[in-house]
Amino acid sequence: MNLRGATDADYPALADLQGAVWPDHATTGDLLAHEDRELRDHPRQPHLWRAVAEEGGRAVGTAYAIQYPGMFHPDRYHVDVFVHPQAQGRGVGLALASALEAHLGERGARELLSGTREDCPRGLAFLARQGFGEVMRFFDNVLELGEFDSSAWEAAARLPDGYRRATLADLLAEVGEETAWPAYFDAVVEIREDVPRTGEATPIVFEHFRKRGDDPRFLPEGIFFALTPKGQIAAMTELYTDGVDPTKLHTGLTGARRAHRRRGLALALKLAALGVARERGAASVWTGNATTNAPMLALNTRLGFRPRPAWIEMQRGTVEVDR
Repeated sequence: MNLRGATDADYPALADLQGAVWPDHATTGDLLAHEDRELRDHPRQPHLWRAVAEEGGRAVGTAYAIQYPGMFHPDRYHVDVFVHPQAQGRGVGLALASALEAHLGERGARELLSGTREDCPRGLAFLARQGFGEVMRFFDNVLELGEFDSSAWEAAARLPDGYRRATLADLLAEVGEETAWPAYFDAVVEIREDVPRTGEATPIVFEHFRKRGDDPRFLPEGIFFALTPKGQIAAMTELYTDGVDPTKLHTGLTGARRAHRRRGLALALKLAALGVARERGAASVWTGNATTNAPMLALNTRLGFRPRPAWIEMQRGTVEVDR
């Protein structure tokens, strides 16, 4: 077995590994490369490290350490080890974990976040042996569109008086990029503050946020807003393509600003997004939910979303955050 640092030439193999380990979250080499470029270009200059394990010249495992800008601390890293199912049980994971530990030791890491699904006992035991303990649970929530009866939701799909619906594509056409993007950004800044996470949210940067329009999965006609008479975004939901499976779409951030909650805005916008998903021929819509996010879980359950096995977020060490 040969362990080495990953290069740009490894992206297709890294994508194949991810698809083999987590088929529900398959990706492509181009998407991985795009995500890494976005990280490297971020104003916070987060750290990114990837290693590859080879056998006979074939990639059979990978490890990474990433500092995500949305939950950034200079001593916090998200880490993971992937081993191809056909190569498990041969020490590949231990070798990658050892290389990862050495790298993080050199950087003085104090908090590590990782995880695996609740139906993966080997992965859970591996993380426990490495000193990780559970801190939160998330799961994929999936709506099979063939089972969704939109006619039962006609009343809920109408926005209350005083609001109108528009997509990002509509807003760009109406007011232009210099007005639409900052309005979108301001809404995201407020709504994301209440999204459950294992650490504190760090402020997002407009210049970097604006680049999401370059993501190949970005879908301006799938991002819906509820607008006030003055044109302020009161609520929103996001719909993205999968990048691999054309029959699968993903919900991003959904919610209402605090002054506009409990008026059915998020539900009405989600229903509009499901209509777009159907028009595009999607078979399913996926979203991620923390088990602690009771309001969003209740909304998705009403619509017919059903949870897959939970992702157990695990942590080792901690950092103190200045407030």
